[in-house]
Amino acid sequence: MSSAASPFATPAQPLQAGAGQYALRWLPEPALPPLPLAGELYLYQRPAQLLAARGPEQVVLVAALEHQAQTVGWWPIHLGPDGTARSPAAAPFGGPQLLGSEVPAAVLDEWLRRVHEALAAQAVTSLTVRLPPFAHEPRTSGALVAALQRAGYQISQAEINTHLPLDRTYEAHLAPSERRRLHKCQRHGFQVEQEPPLLLPLAYEFLRRCREEKGQALSLTEEQLTGLFRQFPRDYLLFSVRDAAGEWAALTVAVLAGRGTLYNFYPASPLRYNAFSPVVLLNAGLHAFGQASGLRLLDLGTSTLPTGLNESLLRFKRHLGGVSSLKLTLEKKL
Repeated sequence: MSSAASPFATPAQPLQAGAGQYALRWLPEPALPPLPLAGELYLYQRPAQLLAARGPEQVVLVAALEHQAQTVGWWPIHLGPDGTARSPAAAPFGGPQLLGSEVPAAVLDEWLRRVHEALAAQAVTSLTVRLPPFAHEPRTSGALVAALQRAGYQISQAEINTHLPLDRTYEAHLAPSERRRLHKCQRHGFQVEQEPPLLLPLAYEFLRRCREEKGQALSLTEEQLTGLFRQFPRDYLLFSVRDAAGEWAALTVAVLAGRGTLYNFYPASPLRYNAFSPVVLLNAGLHAFGQASGLRLLDLGTSTLPTGLNESLLRFKRHLGGVSSLKLTLEKKL
């Protein structure tokens, strides 16, 4: 769908709600909006990331909400070839993101309705949104979920996400068992390192082998992960724990996801290091990096398997001092 032929390539459309002070603007291609953003976008919602994540024949457009010369709402939508739409296609979360000042409920309702009408007119039959955990957006999550449910969305998946607040010390909130493992790693000379991207091929093979030991697979190919590091060198980082001999005992890809969030994306450790549990030390390093960078939280992700909740993983994250937060996926038939 080219911008010139796109039915979404229209000027800003005023909304009746909010005394006409709000407007919907379609961006047929992910790009920075004409009006400045009222707040920071998550990495997965930014135009460059949206373009990088889409396939050659896939269409991604953005429904922006404008108010008082600012863009206060941002909704990337990935159109599938089968009449379905997702927001976004390949990311931990996405969907409508509210920026800046509070948006009235009536405006939210009309924004959603107008987006749905435009998509339905283009033969889109369903729309799925996977929202960030409530802890990421405590000020706006409740109002947004309420608006989506008023618009007819149904919750298709409710997951438990875990994060570490970065305004408190790491070790003080560890369970006694994890504190002992942390000290054991330190006594044996284990060290946290931030690795250079040139080691990414070796790191990918390390991650792949660790996942294979547990009967799991990586969600990204080496080419895809390398592309993300190349295109977003400031946002994708490689951290490790090396043992006293300099060998990798644990490794992860960490993502500066935006809005004060550091995401522990790909943690892995070989089974032979289970007695040390070096991932505890790895998270200590990420926690220290996040604090030094002035971030709000370290996102440890969900504990969901295809078969349901991974209770042992959730328990481990709670032993790290993790705080649970609800993460919702919602769907609507158009």
